[in-house]
Amino acid sequence: MPVGSACTGLHETLALLTSQLHPDANPDQDLLFLQDVFSERSIAYLMKIHGKLKLYEKQSPVPVLHNASCLVEDLADELHCGPMESDERELLYLLNTPHLKAVLAAHDTVAQKSFDPVLPPLPEDLEEELEEESVKIVRLVKNKEPLGATIRRDEVTGAVIVARIMRGGAADRSGLVHVGDELREVNGNLIIHKRPDEISQILSQSQGSITLKIIPATAEEDKLKESRVYLRALFDYTPFEDKATPCQEAGLPFRRGDVLQVVSQDDAIWWQAKKVGDPSLRAALVPSAQFQERRLRYRRKMGTYPTAVSPKIAPCVRADKEDCDSDRGQDIAGLRRSFRLKRDRQGGSPVDPRSPDAHTDFLIYEEVTRYQPRRGERARLIVLIGSLGARINELKQKVIAENPRHYGLAVPHTTRARKSQEREGVEYHFITKAAFELDVQNNKFIEFGEYKDNLYGTSLESIRSVLDRSKVCLVDVHAEALKSLRTAEFRPYVVFVRPRVPSSHCRRLGSTSSLSTTITEEDLEEMRQSAEQMDDLHGHWVDYVLVKEEPAGALLELQGLLERVTTEPHWVPVSWVRT
Repeated sequence: MPVGSACTGLHETLALLTSQLHPDANPDQDLLFLQDVFSERSIAYLMKIHGKLKLYEKQSPVPVLHNASCLVEDLADELHCGPMESDERELLYLLNTPHLKAVLAAHDTVAQKSFDPVLPPLPEDLEEELEEESVKIVRLVKNKEPLGATIRRDEVTGAVIVARIMRGGAADRSGLVHVGDELREVNGNLIIHKRPDEISQILSQSQGSITLKIIPATAEEDKLKESRVYLRALFDYTPFEDKATPCQEAGLPFRRGDVLQVVSQDDAIWWQAKKVGDPSLRAALVPSAQFQERRLRYRRKMGTYPTAVSPKIAPCVRADKEDCDSDRGQDIAGLRRSFRLKRDRQGGSPVDPRSPDAHTDFLIYEEVTRYQPRRGERARLIVLIGSLGARINELKQKVIAENPRHYGLAVPHTTRARKSQEREGVEYHFITKAAFELDVQNNKFIEFGEYKDNLYGTSLESIRSVLDRSKVCLVDVHAEALKSLRTAEFRPYVVFVRPRVPSSHCRRLGSTSSLSTTITEEDLEEMRQSAEQMDDLHGHWVDYVLVKEEPAGALLELQGLLERVTTEPHWVPVSWVRT
């Protein structure tokens, strides 16, 4: 066995073992033996303790004197024994001042005090238990934060086992509690016969110092690797309403649209995640995508999965009459409200993506990444969707009119005859009905429909034409068209414009609103339902909600938003930036 000097560290001493192997021994067996020794958790603990003690010895200050006050008294006696000169009298005066005496007293107090770490006393019955199995006493300091660990009951042995350690919690920071450890006592109270929920309540209500008696796991769990997976939540989650969660206090509440950093996906049912922007470093539990999908499928099978009414394409209400009566070619958005658009390629009405007949995945999570716009690249497509009464076409036209060099409009196609004041490619692209129908078959339109025996549509090529001229393209479409636009080519930023609809009480009191006073309560209720349906069916695609109260304020808000979209980073689906 090698012998190191007094200054040789434990790591260096253990490293010398490989050079001291007996030449006649089997090197493979010796190396395997050493590997087994070094992988033992107890050895790792001893090495940590040794390193800490060595560091403490190296950095620990040692006082020159333990009692400086006595030395000062002896010096004063010596000075009194003989004749004193002026310097000696001044020194004696200084030694007797209250301030210097207080400093010396403080010095003696610190010098005589022991700053060595004080370990908690071992329980009296520990020796009996040590004969049967290894027991570890862990003392944690817990404030108002959760302990950061969940427990479960072993179905075979009935033991209370640590099920998971939450990243950044008190248990994780201590490094003393591990997944698989068996919990025996909490603050001296036996918990063997208590239910896991009772134990969790004891731990959550405990404050300050918590002492745990633990039997370490026989095999060390693999260390969790920090994940860098970011997910946008597509549903709301409240842990205190989830009966399946292993610990409600350890759950992470979030809202649709929140971005989560998933730090561990080792558990197939409960992931550990942190909310982006939350200053807390602690991770908490969220349902995994597989588990949440399984629950939703079961709810669908049992008939308890919520479905929404498909949005209806209504005729013009009075709030949109100005758009519907307009003759200008670029007012196709107003026309959209007067005919039923053919949403799928074969015609028909929209399909609720959450209905049992829809062949779409459940809305759970979407993997996202941070995207920073770069100079010289194509601008993101700006998509405006709106509920009844939002008048988004009017808003879009004002944005373009104030800055036509920076913003552009996708010119629609139509089969109607060109009027004398209209120009090809400016108000419309005028094509024949046969050519229009051929483009429909070739999936060249993001949406199209019929109005007064004429066909109208917005093509993908018209959007590309604006973007290729280094302009920001604004389109207002029905939300169903987002299925065609949400691609890496367009990277759309979706703005949901909804009017502020006053309540009946506010209307009676004369609430200030941009809505016409001639609108009836029935119209207002239809607007509310339209906004709710739009948010319910398509809100998971929305990047920003603009509540339109009056035109001038809405215009300023939208202009500021568009400026931020082109300069600031945003979260986008991972598939949009991966090559």
